[in-house]
Amino acid sequence: MTRKLRCYAVALGVTVALTLAGCGGSDDGGATSANSKGLEKTTIKVGALPIPDPVSVYIAQAKGFFKEEGLTVEPTPITGGAVAVPMIESGQLDISQTNYVSTFAAVAGGKKIKLVADMYQAGANCFVIMVPGDSPIKTVADLKGKTIFVNNLNNVATLAVETQLKVAGLSKDDVKFAEKPFPEMGNAIKAGQADAGWITEPFITANQSANGFRKLADTITGQTEDLPIAGWMASEEWVQKYPKTLAAFQRAIAKAQQLASSDRKEIEAMLPKYTKIDAKTASVITLGTYPSELNANRLQKVADLMLEYGYLKSPLDVKSVIAAPASSG
Repeated sequence: MTRKLRCYAVALGVTVALTLAGCGGSDDGGATSANSKGLEKTTIKVGALPIPDPVSVYIAQAKGFFKEEGLTVEPTPITGGAVAVPMIESGQLDISQTNYVSTFAAVAGGKKIKLVADMYQAGANCFVIMVPGDSPIKTVADLKGKTIFVNNLNNVATLAVETQLKVAGLSKDDVKFAEKPFPEMGNAIKAGQADAGWITEPFITANQSANGFRKLADTITGQTEDLPIAGWMASEEWVQKYPKTLAAFQRAIAKAQQLASSDRKEIEAMLPKYTKIDAKTASVITLGTYPSELNANRLQKVADLMLEYGYLKSPLDVKSVIAAPASSG
C-alpha cells in the first residue's frame, strides 16, 4: 500500500545534475553464461530523469536490493519517456523510466513496449503550469496564443495541460507547445523563449527561488486527480529474452517502492545524491506517491483520457501492455 506524501512548495535554490553512466549500446553487454542467481544478463542500463519520480532505482542501489538479486544497474539520463522509446528499441537502454501517456501512444502506434513496474502517481501541485512573477498571464484563459514549454511533446505534460485548457474554454489549438528539458525551462522562459512551462519538482522550487516564478495552475486536479504518471518500461523482445533479469529488477524495485511509500525520509536522503538538491529542499518539495504494483484498473484512467483528448484513435486495454509481475524468487 502507498500513502499520500504531503505536498509543500518553498522558494529555495536548486542546482540539478545527474551522473552519466556510459552511453554505448547495451545489447548483450553484461551477459554471462553462469552467475549465482542464474540471470541472463547481470548489468543493465536504466534510463531516468533527474526528478523525484525514479527515486526507487537509487534507493534500490543504496540499500543493496539490486546486489541481492545479482544485478548491477547503471542509471542513464533521459529527458522524457517519448525520447526513451527509441533508446529502448535500439538496445541503448535495457529498461527506462516512461510516462504512461508516451507508452500507451507508442503501443498504439505499433511499438512493442511493455510496462514492467510502477513508479509514480501524482498528487496536488506536483505538476504545475508556471509563469514569471511579472507575467501579464493571470489565468489559464490568458494562455490563448501563448507558447508553453513541456519536457516532451505529446506526452503526459501536454495531456495534463490540455485538461486545464478545457476547463478554461480553450483547446490545444489555442496554444503552442514547445519542447525544453526541465532543467533548462526556467532560464529559457525568463529569456522570452516561451510564456509558461509545465514544471515538476525540484524545478518548481528552483524557479520560485531563482527566477521568481509563480504557479498559474495545478494540472493534477479534476480529470487528472491522482493521475498515474510514470513507470518502468522495456521492449517486448527484451522482456522475453531476459525473464530472470527482469524478475530480479522487478523484485528490487518493488522493495524500494515500498520503502519510498512508507517513509518519506528514504526519499529525502536519496534526492540530493542524484538531483544535487540540498537536504533542506528535499525535505519540503512537492511529492506524489510511489505505488508498488502495476494496477491495470488504475492505469486505464490514463488510456481513457488519451482517447478523449485524441491521443489514441481507438480504446486501449492497458492489461495488454503490462508484463507479468516477478515471482517472489
